Amino acid sequence: MTGSPGREDWQRWVLQELPAPDWLAQDGPDRDVCLSVRVRVMRNLRGYPFPNRATSAQLAEVTDRVLAAVATERLEVHKSITNAERDYLVGCRLISPEFEWTLPARTLLLDAPKRRSLMIHEEDHVRLQAILGGWAPREAEHEAGRLLRPIEASLPMAHAPELGYLAASPTNLGTGRRVSGMFQLIGLAQNQRLGPIIRALGAKGLVVRGLFGESSRAVGAFVQISVLREADSDFVGACEYLMAEERKARAERPRADIRTRAEQVRDFARQSPILSLADALRVLGWLRWAAAERLDGFPSSVRAVDQVLAALEIRPSQGEATASLGRAQLIHRLCEVAG
Repeated sequence: MTGSPGREDWQRWVLQELPAPDWLAQDGPDRDVCLSVRVRVMRNLRGYPFPNRATSAQLAEVTDRVLAAVATERLEVHKSITNAERDYLVGCRLISPEFEWTLPARTLLLDAPKRRSLMIHEEDHVRLQAILGGWAPREAEHEAGRLLRPIEASLPMAHAPELGYLAASPTNLGTGRRVSGMFQLIGLAQNQRLGPIIRALGAKGLVVRGLFGESSRAVGAFVQISVLREADSDFVGACEYLMAEERKARAERPRADIRTRAEQVRDFARQSPILSLADALRVLGWLRWAAAERLDGFPSSVRAVDQVLAALEIRPSQGEATASLGRAQLIHRLCEVAG
């Protein structure tokens, strides 16, 4: 016998009904292939140990200084969040799964449209980011810069001429910035071309990961492509080439074949009372392609699928059994709305 829903269960339901963050709610350029672009910047304050070595008093002092630096930016300040809020924010890509928000002085700042976020004491003192829907790397750089400028203007940064900006992880030394695009490359995957292209991108210094970062794979043909510098011409050119090749690959596939496969996957999802994360991603990958092709009986827009993608719990605080049930329910609702 199951108990009545607790406070966090209610909060999860309410969060699912809230307006989606700006990058999920608004359309964007090349949204059929590119889900979003994110610019993330890390900085550490000079004269303080990295968060994993700092005392509680030092962490609190850094937090106060960062909050003072961005006081005019009209950001919501969250010094504690529930497990339900944490799972929601991770899914929406507004905080990282590694953000240990229960430790001392951890603080999250969000702007009203949830386009920009700032984590204090994730791995470094400051991790800020801007995320936009579709392929908009220049605009994302601009949004991130709006949040970075008041911090750099008023606080001394840990920097060495020979190394660049100092970071808790050696891999982040240098510019302290990562620009990434989230793409769905399902046409290339079906044509057996995704693997060679990923290897070619890696040879050019671009990092290719799964949808949820370093530990995930390209399930559902969702991939992140990133570079540890600004969105320069090499990165932009590579991503735009990739999008063009993906569209060619999709065009080579007969629409009847897409419909048949998408219907099979949709029927599997409808009959499944639970779904693992991998199965949910595979289902959503095909539903998203069907939506991009505007096939009857499927979601009317790729944004509707993206909103379900963002609601999937990747490191569920409530346990995998509950999360797998929730994933299935979300996808059932998506299929019902589509007819």
